[in-house]
Amino acid sequence: MLPCFVETPLPLEDLEVEWKRIDSETLVHLWQNGESRPESQNQLYHERAHFFTNEFTHGNFSLLLTDVTSKDAGVYKCAVYTKLDSGETLIEIKEIERLIVSGSHVISAQAGEDITLNCSVDSHLPPENIEEVSWKKMEEDILVLLYQEGQILTESTGERYVDRVQFFSTEERNKGNFSMRLKNVQTEDKGLYMCLAFSGTSSANTTVEVQQLGKSLYFIHKTCKDVSELMS
Repeated sequence: MLPCFVETPLPLEDLEVEWKRIDSETLVHLWQNGESRPESQNQLYHERAHFFTNEFTHGNFSLLLTDVTSKDAGVYKCAVYTKLDSGETLIEIKEIERLIVSGSHVISAQAGEDITLNCSVDSHLPPENIEEVSWKKMEEDILVLLYQEGQILTESTGERYVDRVQFFSTEERNKGNFSMRLKNVQTEDKGLYMCLAFSGTSSANTTVEVQQLGKSLYFIHKTCKDVSELMS
């Protein structure tokens, strides 16, 4: 919310309220002739900028800006006009922090397979500046894989997962892809995993559940062969 108030309530007749970006003179929203004028605003703010029209009689001409992105950072001017007077105030949005972590939520796997647990990190910071991304096995609180300040800290990996987990390439991580490759899935790998990211003052996470359906055909064939050899 971008605040804009007047101390003394104004008559709504001939009232005009104008919100603009002063760096580009972009019209964010306009109230004129007793109604909002969305057809006049820049398309970048279409259906994102809203007045509190029921508060106009109390002198509240604040603006609600939704779905904020980094491009919305800047200085905004609220200008209020009547037949007799006018006034304005400036509001600056200094920095937009954004951190969204997403991925698939359920993976079905068979013993012996290699699988990918998806985790995509979208931040206002470049991916190489993301402070930390970690993968944990939730039920046992095991740290599976850790990325911190541009480095993959394999020495932090829990013993059970050593040499079986890895991030994708640096190129993929620079695109925000922090998915984890888990090799040679075992029965004890079944369960809930969390991908947790820290960026600036924000944190966000997504979870992936690994469900096992049974042994792969390779293991079934090998087991049958072993049994056959024992019986012969």
